[in-house]
Amino acid sequence: MQTFEINGIQSLEAVARQFWSAISEHRVIAFYGSMGAGKTTFITALCKVLGVEDTVNSPTFTLVNEYEAADGMPVWHFDFYRIERPEEALDIGLEEYLYGDGLCLIEWPENIEPLLPEDCLKVYLEVVGADQRRLSFELP
Repeated sequence: MQTFEINGIQSLEAVARQFWSAISEHRVIAFYGSMGAGKTTFITALCKVLGVEDTVNSPTFTLVNEYEAADGMPVWHFDFYRIERPEEALDIGLEEYLYGDGLCLIEWPENIEPLLPEDCLKVYLEVVGADQRRLSFELP
C-alpha cells in the first residue's frame, strides 16, 4: 500500500504530482472517501498537474464533466453520489468512457462497483485532521 500525506492545501499540487508519477499508466481511477474527505479537491489538483485549463468542479448533477489534458488526452470526471442503481451509469454511456482512450476519475465509485473494470485503481482518501488528509492506494 502506497500512502501520501496531504498537509494542507499548499501541499496538494505536490502530492498530486507524486501520485500521477506513481500511477500514470492507469486510466480508470476510483476515489473512495467520506463526504468532505477531499475527493473533488484532489481531482482538481490532479487535473492542474495534467495541464487541464478548464475550471474543474464536481459533476454532481451532470454525472460527468469532460476536460482536456495538456497532451490532448480526454479527462472524464464522474460523480456517482446521486446514482441509485449501477444501470443508471450505463445510461450515460459509462462503458464507452471506461474502455475509451481517456482518463476516468470517479467519485463515489461504490455506487457503480459492479461496473468497474478489474484494472481499476482504487484510491482512498481519509480525513486525518482539519487540514490533513491521507491518500492511499495499492497498485494491482
